[in-house]
Amino acid sequence: MITAPPSLDPEPRWNENLAAGAPGIILRHIMYARAGRGEWASARQWAAAMLRSPVTADPADCGLFRGAPAVAFALHSAGQGAAQAMATLDTTVDTLTSQRLERAYQRLDAGRLPELREWDLISGLTGIGVYLLHRYGGGNLLRDVLAYLVRLTEPVKDEGELLPGWWSRNGPADRPDHRWPGGHGNIGMAHGIAGPLALLSTAMRHNVVVGGQPEAVERVCAWLDLWVCDSSVHRWWPGMISLPEWRAGGVRQRGPQRPSWCYGTPGLARAQQLAALALGDTMRQRAAQDTLAQCVSDPAQLDQLTDLSLCHGLAGVVQTVRRSAADSDDGRLCDQLPRLTALLDRVALDGPSLEGSGLLEGTAGLDLAQLATAATSAAPHTWDTCLLLAG
Repeated sequence: MITAPPSLDPEPRWNENLAAGAPGIILRHIMYARAGRGEWASARQWAAAMLRSPVTADPADCGLFRGAPAVAFALHSAGQGAAQAMATLDTTVDTLTSQRLERAYQRLDAGRLPELREWDLISGLTGIGVYLLHRYGGGNLLRDVLAYLVRLTEPVKDEGELLPGWWSRNGPADRPDHRWPGGHGNIGMAHGIAGPLALLSTAMRHNVVVGGQPEAVERVCAWLDLWVCDSSVHRWWPGMISLPEWRAGGVRQRGPQRPSWCYGTPGLARAQQLAALALGDTMRQRAAQDTLAQCVSDPAQLDQLTDLSLCHGLAGVVQTVRRSAADSDDGRLCDQLPRLTALLDRVALDGPSLEGSGLLEGTAGLDLAQLATAATSAAPHTWDTCLLLAG
């Protein structure tokens, strides 16, 4: 059970962090209240704590999981009250989105490769696009973000070498790293190209389409096809590829790797299922569903999960399968859900506890994944829009 917010903030801007702070905890209280299992007063109490200090509006320090967009996502999800705060946040998010787009296009026009934080789900324009779709369902600013992502998918020549437009010269932590000479191509949902793919595809399914968007979705899917690792038993993707792997045209890593929402096969399979649904590509849809079903029915892969979190643990796998099953054209993923949810409940009861009360790695995320198991039409679990799972 998540306790009441502290009377004083334990650290600067703790209260505006969707991953670990008040916005994610508010989502938990909102969904429990909608399901009749909690009180709206708890959500309002946490919202007051979240708004106790000025909200960060610096475009260099704001994304879906931090600052004004994170706070706005949580308040909008409540669907009631906070009209004055939302009006201020709307203006703030619009301004910082325009500023971030301007900087991104300056970088594109200069022919430089991006940092992950420019475009990814957690910190970048993909995450801001998720918020705009969640908030408005469309609009010119969202279309501007989608147009930028379309351009991001186009190859670029850097130092005489043709690379994907999202290639980073940094390491996975988004800073120079001698262990990653020449940088890397990030594939995962949280910080990789699966995030833009899922947003572009989800927007198409909501009839929000800009020039070149279907072609961009097809381009990313074709790129992912280059890096799928396919044996007689397993089909999987690495979370990222190195420049030597890019040059060699093949993955040198062992796998299957940890199945997770953030970097593993489940998140990548869901992104490609969304792409297939947007494109009407039945073969790709079946392949994505087959891969996910094989992954979650393999004890050796599930044994690699070491915690219960949404980000890289069992709760994230269960929520990914739940959303994928709802969009599946056969019953195999639905058949997996009772076993997976029972496993989640059993491990949550008897296994090691999570550290913290946040959304991505804490108890709020676990609670939401468990609540979604019993969700009804009266308690829609749209909170996972921020994970790009809701299609």
